[in-house]
Amino acid sequence: MPDWTGIDRKRVLRALAWIRRGLVKDVPEFFSGTVEVNETYVGGHWKNERTSIRDQKTKRGRGTKKQPVFGILCRNGLVWAEIVEKVDAATLQPLISSEVRKGSIVCSDMWRAYKGRASRGFVLRLVNRGDREYSDGKGNHIDGLEGFWGYLKRKLSANGGIRQDKLYLYLGEYVW
Repeated sequence: MPDWTGIDRKRVLRALAWIRRGLVKDVPEFFSGTVEVNETYVGGHWKNERTSIRDQKTKRGRGTKKQPVFGILCRNGLVWAEIVEKVDAATLQPLISSEVRKGSIVCSDMWRAYKGRASRGFVLRLVNRGDREYSDGKGNHIDGLEGFWGYLKRKLSANGGIRQDKLYLYLGEYVW
């Protein structure tokens, strides 16, 4: 953008950050109907880590050094995503309760954080991704949110990586 606008690069980045802050604030009040909930981990590729880190053979998936992000997708096309510290029931269940209207159908994978109290007031539909079950044939799936995670990660990698403290701005942009 600085090339074709003739404006200094830092000034363009400040303007984009200001716009992204506005996008972060523009979120729907509640999700209702059929919604999908899931989490993902955002961060650099394993092959791009320093050799000293790769030699430690740190595990991937849950428990990695990547940033966990929790998301809710309403089947009408709206998405909400938030950076979380942990992906446990104590963190995710209050988020589901605050963002999803009671009585909604909540589709998720079999991760234990979604079971139990999260199903109170909701109709919980679980898809066992571990057994390669991607849909139960009744319209219960989380493919929409999985597709959004893929889109988000492609967009973030196209930026050449971003700073961790700016991740919420990019989340707000791509959710919007």
